[in-house]
Amino acid sequence: MKKDIHPENYRLVAFKDMSNDQVFLTKSTANTRETLDVDGVEYPLVKLEISRTSHPFYTGKSKLIDTAGRIDKFKNKYAKFKK
Repeated sequence: MKKDIHPENYRLVAFKDMSNDQVFLTKSTANTRETLDVDGVEYPLVKLEISRTSHPFYTGKSKLIDTAGRIDKFKNKYAKFKK
């Protein structure tokens, strides 16, 4: 195994799924400026649009999440081809 290629700054980080407000802790080197208080302890916060708690593959439920308005942009762009 090669030496000195892996990061040394692993720490506990809070990941928050913004679609369902679920929070989970795991070790990461992700850089962030925000923090979140979990059980009286402050952790760096990384916000996610989708995670294992909301992804249809893991939940078994089909759910449409359109946070950037991509579906409306698509419909407007191709509305002229509608008969």
